[in-house]
Amino acid sequence: MALAKLGVVVLDCPDPRALAGFYAEVLGGTVEGEDDWVDLKVPGGSALAFQKAPGFVPPKWPGADASQQSHLDLVVDDLDAAEKGVLALGARPLDATDRARGFRVYADPAGHPFCLCAC
Repeated sequence: MALAKLGVVVLDCPDPRALAGFYAEVLGGTVEGEDDWVDLKVPGGSALAFQKAPGFVPPKWPGADASQQSHLDLVVDDLDAAEKGVLALGARPLDATDRARGFRVYADPAGHPFCLCAC
């Protein structure tokens, strides 16, 4: 028997509303909340939450001195189209040069690594 249920995945960031808006454009859904805590309700999926973290330092990918700690895998049908979309929204590539792989790695506008996966 489980001791708990997963409630929500929370990303620390300097501007919760802006980062929730980025992921709302990528995943769909509605953004709710105040300045220090914002929820993204994703249709048919788990919610994401964004918490204001003063002094936030983004993780480095890859980097043993400031590990990423966690990342999101976002499943897509078309890697090229999804890449074009996330770059237009402010993501930046971290490891997207190997076009033969089934995934590419990016950083969201706050610096969190995430993968687009056509796996």
